[in-house]
Parts: sequence; structure tokens; C-alpha cells
Amino acid sequence: MIKTLLARAHQGHGTMAFPEGEPPVLPERFRGLPLLDAAKCVEGCRACADACPTQAISIDPTLKLDMGRCIFCAECTSACPEGAITYTKDYRLATRTREALLMEGKGLELASELDRKLHKLFGRSLKLRVVSAGDCNACSADVNALGTIGWDIGRFGIQYVASPRHADGLLITGPVTSNMRLALQKTYDAVPDPKIVIAIGVCAISGGLFATHEEQCGGAGAVVPVDLYIPGCPPHPLTMLDGLLRLIGRIQSDRG
Repeated sequence: MIKTLLARAHQGHGTMAFPEGEPPVLPERFRGLPLLDAAKCVEGCRACADACPTQAISIDPTLKLDMGRCIFCAECTSACPEGAITYTKDYRLATRTREALLMEGKGLELASELDRKLHKLFGRSLKLRVVSAGDCNACSADVNALGTIGWDIGRFGIQYVASPRHADGLLITGPVTSNMRLALQKTYDAVPDPKIVIAIGVCAISGGLFATHEEQCGGAGAVVPVDLYIPGCPPHPLTMLDGLLRLIGRIQSDRG
């Protein structure tokens, strides 16, 4: 027991200081908010759009990028001869509407907090039922990471629960496969009103790489109403934590 206590004391405090404290240090290969510079586009060039595996990029008539379809593979940056698309280290990506994820020469409208009634209910205690609706397990792995000592979402009053009847809302990953559609609908119906829904990752937002497959529904929004969209493939735990804290009013929108 003494050795255990000494080892724990030696480890110190492992939880990251967020949202207060120094800005988090992200991996060198991390890709965050994409930036578009349509002025660099050469007339008639479609190299970036043709290289995109999820049709997230369009040029009609100007350069557009749908972050709800983008898997952050950076094939577009490799294909573009003029550098019209670049990826920053900005991890703040969550929005309240699907339309806000459509980028066209404007800043991203970050998620705002719940309305006053819902904020009063969920601002200090938010219980979420996680539903894996056909994901590849990448989003699920990072969702689970939020519960570890490094992130510790429980300190903000956010917890995962086993039953939808004990939940305030759903956290959904995956494109919602055909055999999960009914299960998702029943889980949503079992959550007491009022409730919220959070779509995690590009698959849960639009279907992602599987968007053209006949055995998927094209994301959570095709089955249930969504209140928070967190893009990525998978989204970084910091991106998810930032979005969740904005939803419950612990972080105020500071970019738009």
C-alpha cells in the first residue's frame, strides 16, 4: 500500500488544465480548422475537389468546403498547386447547426450554449448515453478517452450512463447503419424530454466515407434531431471537450 501511495504521489496531477491554463500542446501532425483562400484558385482548376475522397470540396462557382464531410486527410492540400487550402492547429470545430459547417470564405460559427431553460437543466449535470451506430471504433475510442484521467469530463458534471432512461441526451458515433436505425430511434425515444443529441465525427454528421453506401442512413440527423455537431475523423478529444463545454456554457463563443 505504501508503495502504491508513493507512486501516485510521484505521478502528480495528470488532468489537463482546460479551459483555463496554458493553451494545450497538440501533436505536430494534428490538423485542425481548414482555411480557404479562393483568391489563389486558378480558373478551371479542380485538383482539390477531384482529390477529395468524400466530395467535401466543391468549386461552384467559388471554393467551398463542407466540414461535415471532410475527413481531414489533407489530400486537397497535396493536390492544390497554389496552396488555396491549408490546415491550422485550431481544434475548435463544434457548431450548433449543420449549415455552419459549410465553409466559403468565412469564419466558423462556433457552438453556442443551450437556451436558458435547457441550460438550467443541463449546465451543471449532463448525463449522456453513447450510441455506436456503426462507427469504425475510432470515434468511440476518443469518446472513451474523455473519461480518462487526462481529460476527466466528470469534473464538468458530464457523465456517460448505461441506460437512456437515466440520460439527458445521446452522443452518437457512426453513419447509422440500416440495422442500427431502429435501435437508435428506440434509444432516442427512451430518453426523457427535454433531451439533446450530439453527433460525433464526420460519419455521424453526413455518413463520411460511407455516405454513398446503401446500407447507411447518412448520419444521425436522418433519424433524430441533432443539437451539436463535432466534425473530425475522428475528432480530437480536445475538439469534443471544447464543443461539449460550449454547449453547457462553460466556454463562450469567441470566433465567428
